[in-house]
Amino acid sequence: MQSIQQTNGQHYLPIHTSEGRTPTIPVTFTAPPTDDDNISHIDHGVTQAPYERSFSPYDFNGGTTLAISGKDYAVIAGDTRLSSGYEILSRDVSKLHTLTPRCILGSAGCKTDIDQLRSVLDIKMQMYSHNHRKDMNAPSVAQMLGNTLYYKRFFPYYAFNVLAGVDQEGKGAVYSYDAIGSFERTLFSATGSGQSFLIPLMDNLIGHGNRMDERKEIGSEEMVEIVKDAFVTAGERDIYTGDSLEIVVIKKDGMERILFPLKRD
Repeated sequence: MQSIQQTNGQHYLPIHTSEGRTPTIPVTFTAPPTDDDNISHIDHGVTQAPYERSFSPYDFNGGTTLAISGKDYAVIAGDTRLSSGYEILSRDVSKLHTLTPRCILGSAGCKTDIDQLRSVLDIKMQMYSHNHRKDMNAPSVAQMLGNTLYYKRFFPYYAFNVLAGVDQEGKGAVYSYDAIGSFERTLFSATGSGQSFLIPLMDNLIGHGNRMDERKEIGSEEMVEIVKDAFVTAGERDIYTGDSLEIVVIKKDGMERILFPLKRD
């Protein structure tokens, strides 16, 4: 083994070759660590190079809702899968909540926030019923929901809502909301993880915006079949939509509830 050479304070390591001369390469030595170097312990980000820590009060539990208004009816639907990340927590959780005999709320988002929102709305509905001896009509429910969401605008409910019902004239009514209470009455609305798959289909079949054929009135039975096909389509691409589909047809004289199986994987 050849020894390390030193010239002018620089260390060199000889390299053996068969050419008769001995080339060298410079080398540098580092002093061993001492106790003052703070290398022998782990700081865990307490005093040096802090780690990023985060917490979110929200969780997105997936699922999809859809509401469509007709001439004298409204149809609202939602799947029953409850997810968190890549886990299915339950296959039988309704996303629909009855507010009056002619008005239903559909919500997707964070399950705990949705439950809290439903509780607040139920209390307000009971207060109105006790004070006025009647049920609130659909436009009034829509305004009340918008106000309730707006009151929480600085720490919003992580709930994306659609409201469906029949108004005092017997016409179907659907209201679309953002997270802090802005709303509008529309022909249809969808929320949740499968929204992007349902809206283009509804634009074509219900909105009839750019079609050249004659627009026809769609009955409630045919509308239910359209809703079933729409959720089957969304379930093919959205892992958070599946298990079962709950459909409610709302008319002036009552509601009809329909269950339809979806994919379970």
